[in-house]
Amino acid sequence: MIPAVSTDAYAAARHRAALIDRSSRGRIVVSGKDRASYLQGLLTNDIVALTAGQGCYAAYLTPQGRMIADLLVYELGDVILLAMSGDVKDTVLGKLDQFIFSEDVQLGDVTGSFAQMAVIGPHAAAAVTSAIDEGSADILSRLGEHGNLRALIGGQPAIVARITDTGEPGFDVFLDRSQVAAFTSALDRAGVKAIDASTAEAIRIEAGVPLFHRDMDEETIPLEAGIESRAISLTKGCYVGQEVIIRVLHRGHGRVARKLVGLTIGGDHAPAADAAIRVGDREVGHVTSSTLSPALGRPIALAYVHRDFVEPGTAVLVDGAPAVVAPLPFVPVRSSVS
Repeated sequence: MIPAVSTDAYAAARHRAALIDRSSRGRIVVSGKDRASYLQGLLTNDIVALTAGQGCYAAYLTPQGRMIADLLVYELGDVILLAMSGDVKDTVLGKLDQFIFSEDVQLGDVTGSFAQMAVIGPHAAAAVTSAIDEGSADILSRLGEHGNLRALIGGQPAIVARITDTGEPGFDVFLDRSQVAAFTSALDRAGVKAIDASTAEAIRIEAGVPLFHRDMDEETIPLEAGIESRAISLTKGCYVGQEVIIRVLHRGHGRVARKLVGLTIGGDHAPAADAAIRVGDREVGHVTSSTLSPALGRPIALAYVHRDFVEPGTAVLVDGAPAVVAPLPFVPVRSSVS
């Protein structure tokens, strides 16, 4: 059964500010003067175009165009910080290390050193400002997506980065683990509510944001998950897996065998992951993530379906319940925070 969403926590995230502990994610620091050019040949987005304080979303692919991971990439000015799903961090670190030859590049696993706390919601900038040693909510609110800056928390270095991958925009705060208690206490005094995993999941799904090892995995081509417009640069030089991506985009006109879509579902029960999707007697796909949507007041899901059934409005059955293919996102993602 899908856990219930907390009404209070959901309201805090959508209308005020809320806290998500994302410390289970993986964090790798890439240093050295060749760090950007080194990553440029491995990741799908344009890393060398980033200047200090900028970032991007990218994928790391196999030569066959399958995903190893999706990552958030932050150029901090003297190092690049990579943030990714925690269960692929060791794989990514090992593969990155394999490709260092004569480059001036060093890799560091900082997962254990830093916590990662997301503050999301329309008042996230003010909330974060109240919990750092000094800073302005106006400065934070003006950061573009993936923009980042250095801060101090309890006198210890921290990094604040603008995020949208939680579904409700806000900021990831990377801070020394010794300062977590002080940081969360300051947020609590500012009225920021910690939200549970099921509520955070509902917000992510409503925004149509795919999660690695839930809606994407090592068999996924980025175009199937619909992340190509955010994760792939079409103007940069070569990177691992590019040949497959270009072949699908240009020779195949972007057509892939299956696509990640949204589903609105009849009844009052969210289907389990891997629930079969059928049209008549034909199985055409499966559910990857689902929730009872507070915004829509009904079950919704992310799911892969065969390319013949991706058009919004297409009627399908999910575990026998009627469902309709819906455009993503289910809930528009807010463009600003204050």
